[in-house]
Amino acid sequence: MPSEIPGMSPTPSRDTTFPGRPRQSRRALLAGAGALAGAVLCSRGLVLAQQATPVATPLPAARDWRAERWVGTWAAAPHIASPGFGEEFPSQIIELDNQTMRQYVRASAGGEQVRVRLSNVFGNDALVIGAAHIALRGEDGQIDPATDRTLTFSGLPATTIPAGALALSDPVALTIPPLSSLAVSLYVPRPTTTTTVHGFSLQTNDISTAGDFTAEVEMPGASAVQGWAFLTGIDVAVPAPAGVVVALGDSITDGFGSTPETNQRWPDILAERLADAREGQPVAVLNQGIGGNRLLHDGTGGFSFAGPSALARFDRDVLAQTGVTHLIVFEGINDIGLPAMTGDTAEAVNAGDMIAALRQLAERAHEQGIVAIGATITPCEGAMYISAEGEAIRQAVNAWIRDGGAFDAVLDFDAVVQDPDNPASILPAFDSGDHLHINDAGYRAMAESIDLSLFAGIAEG
Repeated sequence: MPSEIPGMSPTPSRDTTFPGRPRQSRRALLAGAGALAGAVLCSRGLVLAQQATPVATPLPAARDWRAERWVGTWAAAPHIASPGFGEEFPSQIIELDNQTMRQYVRASAGGEQVRVRLSNVFGNDALVIGAAHIALRGEDGQIDPATDRTLTFSGLPATTIPAGALALSDPVALTIPPLSSLAVSLYVPRPTTTTTVHGFSLQTNDISTAGDFTAEVEMPGASAVQGWAFLTGIDVAVPAPAGVVVALGDSITDGFGSTPETNQRWPDILAERLADAREGQPVAVLNQGIGGNRLLHDGTGGFSFAGPSALARFDRDVLAQTGVTHLIVFEGINDIGLPAMTGDTAEAVNAGDMIAALRQLAERAHEQGIVAIGATITPCEGAMYISAEGEAIRQAVNAWIRDGGAFDAVLDFDAVVQDPDNPASILPAFDSGDHLHINDAGYRAMAESIDLSLFAGIAEG
């Protein structure tokens, strides 16, 4: 048996009496301690007698949280803000001071109550949010004032989020139709640097001039920025059991190559199909793609925007999502391509490495009762990412995804977007132009190839 208890000092095996003091036996020390305790008990006997039988104190009235059913309706995987490079990858670092940031998202499932999730996971200092509101989005960057709701956190209109932590707002009553556009406004009263972001939002957001404009229909003098900052999730309360599909991936899941402001990512189109097929039953799709993300290595240096590896972020970006029932894993091309592009041989991987990582993701999902679906890696011949060796790895990993048996089902995105005359490359009609990322038509083909029977019974039980 261990000789000590964690969190406690070990029992001394040598003389620990202070020099110059008479040494006392253990029995004498215990007797003295008992006498002192007895004196205290006698002097405070009435008080201790009253405390000896605890009396339950009624708790203040609270909502019946056990009867609530919450699902995530929108999410964005956080990563550390990158300084960016070139026009195509602008800096994700924004300095805020006494300003309001209004961020726009599209819900997947609808509900009658809503709450938001704010994250300071990559912050070095506490994040102060002075005020927060949510509303349905109106026209031309405005909000629908009839739907504006003040958000509180533990009953307070402001919150301070420690470095590395997150905050969940209190629920507010707000009817959110499926696939509706929402606006979340955050007032940041102190000098703050955006550290925790999702940089490639394909969505323009607004930053105000000085002041708290969280309740304003339109923010005066707003400047446009790309990316979401600190906002990582929105949940809705639903009346019946619901399903939540999490798409874990890289830039092709994040929608790179699709038309900005139009929600043409393949998870968006899957959400539309599920909303139509379920005839109002709440089924959500959460996009947890990060551009440049890999299975096995974190984004570092100039690729810090790529975020933690899929293995490292799995608990936060998948298991911690509200109500998750199904997982789609669509990762791997950056594990093959990034080391070849950067010349960093220390991060080079082989097919066995990638297969082991994918198996881990499936096992960790199954451990929590989540259905795990694997997607094959799409082709990229002609991109600077690929070599003959890299293509061989891609083919080997895809063969295992199809036939390895680790996943409950397979989405063969490789077969959907490849050029039949050259299966190592993307069909030109689906190529965004860089031979790696997919365009709107390709993303739609991917989403429409998904057999919705994979989600049969998702809202039953």
